[in-house]
Amino acid sequence: MNQLEEYYNKFNEEKRLNSRHGQVEYRISMQYIHQYLPKDREPEKIKILDIGAGTGRYSIPLFEEGYDVTAVELVQHNLGILKQKKPEIKAYKGNALKLKRFQDETFDLTLLFGPMYHLGSFEEKLQALLEAKRVTKKGGMILVAYCMNEYSIITYAFKEKHVLECLENGMIDEDFHTRFMEGHSLYDYVRTEDIERLNAVANLTRIKIISPDGAANYIRPFLNALSEEEFEAFVQYQKTVCERADLLGAGAHVVDILKK
Repeated sequence: MNQLEEYYNKFNEEKRLNSRHGQVEYRISMQYIHQYLPKDREPEKIKILDIGAGTGRYSIPLFEEGYDVTAVELVQHNLGILKQKKPEIKAYKGNALKLKRFQDETFDLTLLFGPMYHLGSFEEKLQALLEAKRVTKKGGMILVAYCMNEYSIITYAFKEKHVLECLENGMIDEDFHTRFMEGHSLYDYVRTEDIERLNAVANLTRIKIISPDGAANYIRPFLNALSEEEFEAFVQYQKTVCERADLLGAGAHVVDILKK
């Protein structure tokens, strides 16, 4: 916890979210959030829980659209920014592993967009997933974001030339699967089969799984060099390919769309 707070106290989350690669991830994720929100009620009667809300990238726009949004954030620094930006939003400091503030089957749609990045064990991820399931209404939707293994291997291990040291110290196994090392790792990276194992144990049904950013994180300088019109074409490209199974694992993130 202290290590995570120290990291986010220094990390410029707003800059990442407003970058072009961050915009790709955000815009496509929002498209799918809207797709799976109930259509039979007015927004103010639809309850959304944003677990690991960060500085409010998703919870604030959804609140401004009229939805009944509750935000939960572990890191005080991020929570302070969120409350400063939108004082009237319901925002609490809390842990994805223990959502005891909320009763069973309270929310129509639950976002779990940050916690899985930092929970190192299968057991902790499962606990977070089960808590999200518990507070979501029967028939409701849970959208879960993960950081992908191959992105870490390609960028940190090979592009940044850490592969030999990671193999030596055990941060990468012989199958080139990253390992979370308590006290040293801040992020945990998964493969699609790891996600499927979690869903099976949690007894959650996948509707679909998408890659909201695809190649965007790999080509940041090239995205930044595009004209506005060219950048819009890239966003449209990613929208058309984000559900393709052959492209899922290599992106930086996936969003798993589940139904309770």
